Amino acid sequence: MEFENKIKSLPIWKNLENIEPLEGGITNLNFLVSDSGSKSVVRLGSDIPEHLVYRSNEIIVSEAAYQIGVSPKLIYNEPGVLVLEFIESKTLEPKTVRENLNKIVPIIRKIHDEIPNKLSGQPQIFWVFYVIKYYSNYLLNNNSSHISLIPSLLKKAEKLEKLSSPREIVFGHNDLLAANFLDDGSKIWVVDWEYGGFNDPLFDIGGLSSNNDLDENLENEVLEMYFKEKPSKDLIIKYNAMKTASLLRETMWSMVSEITSKIEFNYAEYTSDNLKKFEESFDKL
Repeated sequence: MEFENKIKSLPIWKNLENIEPLEGGITNLNFLVSDSGSKSVVRLGSDIPEHLVYRSNEIIVSEAAYQIGVSPKLIYNEPGVLVLEFIESKTLEPKTVRENLNKIVPIIRKIHDEIPNKLSGQPQIFWVFYVIKYYSNYLLNNNSSHISLIPSLLKKAEKLEKLSSPREIVFGHNDLLAANFLDDGSKIWVVDWEYGGFNDPLFDIGGLSSNNDLDENLENEVLEMYFKEKPSKDLIIKYNAMKTASLLRETMWSMVSEITSKIEFNYAEYTSDNLKKFEESFDKL
């Protein structure tokens, strides 16, 4: 009821008809709102400093993503609230991500190349190896049950940072879960720009792979589609290092969320699953 009252209080409605919770979302609460025959998505979520999420950044990135044609229009915002255009669509799953890579990879390239041309404020830098150090300090300072793992994880992160250098810098989405792709039947859209910021392009490509269970053949296809040439041995080494770093970041994100999140979600299981994927990926390097 508290959330519904918050939504009802927004000044943009003409004739509010229905509020329906949407499934998914492990950082925000999302609702489908019908108003005067049209539909909008309302995202409720404040800044999350422990995850370096600031809504002011999400707003400017969302607006830029809309301007380049890859994301729904941001209709309204106020502290803790974003209202977005509703796209009649299906949310992708890992299987359908794998089936649509020929559409998705050009969108990722477009995001990387074009969003900086449309930004209207101070964007973030999403530097994964800083995020890992930041999370480590947070876990140490907040009595995490995973403290004993941190020295080993930091040592492995150092190796990954060296293996993935030198690097290009682009503007990344930095959270390419299947649930952040929408298919309206003719076009694929990308949503949820909480972590948008300048980063290595291989982080997005690695995250796309690890989040959607791409095998080695598909990974090579994606790299070739993105870079428009067969991946060199050096690129594959960098890519595998950055993919592994993306798994470590996701693992530590979940470790922090075990302490802080009030959303109903099994973070302990999510931590365990991602830690296993990280260790397997690191052992293959």
